[in-house]
Amino acid sequence: MKLQLALDDLSLQEALTLAQQVQDAIDIFEIGTPFILRSGMEVVRIFKERFPNHEILADTKIMDAGYYEAQIAFEAGADDCTVCGITDQQTIKECLRAAKDYHKKLYVDTICMPDLTHQVPQLEALGVDHISVHVGVDQQALGQTPITALKTVKAASDLAVISVAGGIKLNTVTAYQKADADVIIVGGGILHATDPVATALALGRAVHQEA
Repeated sequence: MKLQLALDDLSLQEALTLAQQVQDAIDIFEIGTPFILRSGMEVVRIFKERFPNHEILADTKIMDAGYYEAQIAFEAGADDCTVCGITDQQTIKECLRAAKDYHKKLYVDTICMPDLTHQVPQLEALGVDHISVHVGVDQQALGQTPITALKTVKAASDLAVISVAGGIKLNTVTAYQKADADVIIVGGGILHATDPVATALALGRAVHQEA
């Protein structure tokens, strides 16, 4: 099981400082969508240069121009990028083609997907082998959590590596371990903690234990 740190609402210097302090606990540094919108793909380049032994995920949430946009992320140094599962199949196919050409990975983000039970097998039939179960911050504000979606995806999936994100914190991570997620994604649970470094280190210890 891996721990992914979602970097969304920090400045570049703040993110680099935190990453340096917690790197031993983190497997994947996610350059979040707000971070990319604010600072561009240069952040991905900088993180890959600074942390060459870490997996770097660009949370691009691609919806169109699949090959071209995935290519931008991969050429910037991202090991992984994301496409929204609610987009059309051709866009997902093009993202998969780019991932294959660059020897990288594509995660399909389930945010707002209405029928995971039926859609997950369809995605896997296209060649998708990494799925990111995601309940967005606006849905979280309404009290939703991704644990139910995670269980649904696990039941529907035959082969995918499954990550999960959406309000996960130190005191809730055990439930996601028990639901057999492959990657636990934490953003605000670390970034907004009273002591982000201590929290990240504690989460690292929890996640890297066998569930």
